[in-house]
Amino acid sequence: MAFDTLSRDNIVDFLADIFARRGGESYMGEPVTMSEHMLQAAALAERAGASDSLVAASLLHDIGHYTSEFPEESLEQGRDNYHETAGAGVLTAFFPKAVFEPIELHVAAKRYLCATSPDYFNRLSPASVNSLKVQGGAMADKEVAAFQTHEHYRDALRLRVWDDEGKVPGAETPTFDHYRPLLERLLAAQER
Repeated sequence: MAFDTLSRDNIVDFLADIFARRGGESYMGEPVTMSEHMLQAAALAERAGASDSLVAASLLHDIGHYTSEFPEESLEQGRDNYHETAGAGVLTAFFPKAVFEPIELHVAAKRYLCATSPDYFNRLSPASVNSLKVQGGAMADKEVAAFQTHEHYRDALRLRVWDDEGKVPGAETPTFDHYRPLLERLLAAQER
């Protein structure tokens, strides 16, 4: 299905297809696949009692790796693939801002936490440390202040922590279909 044929009627099927067809791909040096990682982040959000929007953002936070025009290997080759912007851009037409803004900010959230939380950097996986370098490193003071002006920056910080924690080989998680009703509720609410 091409991006230009996406609609509210088929976006969830489109996302499910990505998880099914491409979710088994490696996650840039992490010990889990892309789908395992995104499902783990969503499960962590759900267990924490996060809102439907934040659970959806956690589930879809790395979907931009599949929508970007840059190859997946970009980060490994020292180039940023801007997956956060690409993913948010695809979802903006369908989901509320409470879903796509934390996705768009989740890379910035890593940079923010590196600048504001002294021990955060030490918890990053080697692959996240590598991508941090490509993504600009820890934020400067002006960037920290600008980040805090975003409506959903706190949700982006929560998403970032689940992103970092969702890299456990063999962790049990629900499947994508478990989240289908949640995504459909968000779509229906957005139509009103």
